Amino acid sequence: MIDTHWKPDKSSPVPLYIQIREYIREKIKNGEWPVGSKIPPQRYLAKVWKVNRSTIVAATADLMAEGLLEGNSGSGTRIINNTWSLMHSTRPPDWNAYVDAGIHPPNLPTIQEINRAEFHPHIIRLGTGELSPDFFPRDMLKTVLSRLPDQIDSLGYEEPKGLPLLREQLSKHLKRIGIDASPSSILIVSGALQALQLIALGLLKRGSAILLEKPSYLYSLHVFQSAGMRLSGLPLDQEGVQIKYIPVLKKRQNASLLYTIPSFHNPTGILMSEQRRRDLLRICEQERLPLIEDDVYRDLWLDEPPPPPLKAIDKNGLVLYLGSMSKTLSPGLRIGWVVGPEPVIERLADIKMQTDYGSSSLSQWVVARWLSSGLHEQHLKRVRAELRKRRAAAVEALHASFSDLAAWTVPKGGFYIWLHLLSPLPMREVFEKALKKDILLNPGNMYDPGATRNIRLSYAYASPDQLHEAIVSLAGIIRNLSAHP
Repeated sequence: MIDTHWKPDKSSPVPLYIQIREYIREKIKNGEWPVGSKIPPQRYLAKVWKVNRSTIVAATADLMAEGLLEGNSGSGTRIINNTWSLMHSTRPPDWNAYVDAGIHPPNLPTIQEINRAEFHPHIIRLGTGELSPDFFPRDMLKTVLSRLPDQIDSLGYEEPKGLPLLREQLSKHLKRIGIDASPSSILIVSGALQALQLIALGLLKRGSAILLEKPSYLYSLHVFQSAGMRLSGLPLDQEGVQIKYIPVLKKRQNASLLYTIPSFHNPTGILMSEQRRRDLLRICEQERLPLIEDDVYRDLWLDEPPPPPLKAIDKNGLVLYLGSMSKTLSPGLRIGWVVGPEPVIERLADIKMQTDYGSSSLSQWVVARWLSSGLHEQHLKRVRAELRKRRAAAVEALHASFSDLAAWTVPKGGFYIWLHLLSPLPMREVFEKALKKDILLNPGNMYDPGATRNIRLSYAYASPDQLHEAIVSLAGIIRNLSAHP
């Protein structure tokens, strides 16, 4: 079958794999190698043509992509097509080139793996930033949903800022935490993440610098970087972001705004003190530096309510305030909100109308009636009680298994414990070995490239028994890696 007299020309500027690919294609096209026959093994071809096996692999891969060859493990590579239409039709577009050229960079490989693995059966989700399905208020929602058809006026497009009834209910909800916000200063968005996208598109110039805590949830996203923004980190202590660095970094980076998660910070769990909040707002006022306050974890306090939001003490319209139902009720509703000066809210609403023409009308009605029903506070009490149990289970397991391996601080609310390993370990290997044991982790370097000894543990999703099982197993993995580096 092989013409042993033919050899690829190693002096030619045409790559060897392309010469081989065209040789095989010509044999198929002319019928010399008929449909259904096998081509010789790759090792044999490499030996006859005096090339590396990888060269043969590259040539045959192209032909498989064109539909001429098909490879099956154990049975070799067969010729499966030789039609005139296939040989002479226009070649399909190279979608990989389009994918690579997109302006929005892909997720980090580890994050992509996490997104896929979260839905595997038997996985213990030790990093998931979402309430367990056990928290879902099924009976309460049944009450709300059963009355909804008689209360909905329409499921058409809503106003640019969102359903008026929902904005009215949110205005009342925000009043309880000290924020005076009229419905006209509230924009309904599809989760806090969309709010960040709208801010990047509608308020910032390309190349702007954003100051933020380091580590931060924002480092695991490309929402600002895709819009050409630069991120510049500010260190944290136990009271929150260290404000003394703000003037220097603002000047050096020509920063446009500061992003912060003051209540039960993601990923560290830190609760910013009331004094630090006041100092932060004061220095941002002095520097004329607007703030984005991401407050999606505020209602998940476990010991005592957090200090007032930055927005509650903001007298100059400096703060854009983000809230969401994703952490307390359901991420699937995709309902969040932005509170800010009306000109800013109108600008963001205009951008939102251009991108998706408004958040789900049905979801907006559900959340509006949920808030007006008075059931939300009852639900939050139950959520806090269950989270306390899971936090206690996680901390107990950590004390039993990690006392000599890591350091941590018990959070006062939210979902997360920021685990700091006492000895350096290859975190990728820790992640992979844990995954083989059906334990899914969030390594710290997702939130700060320099956090190579950290793991973000979430006690919000796994059950108390699963938390104990997974933490004990993780300790075993880390001990074994430490003993056999």
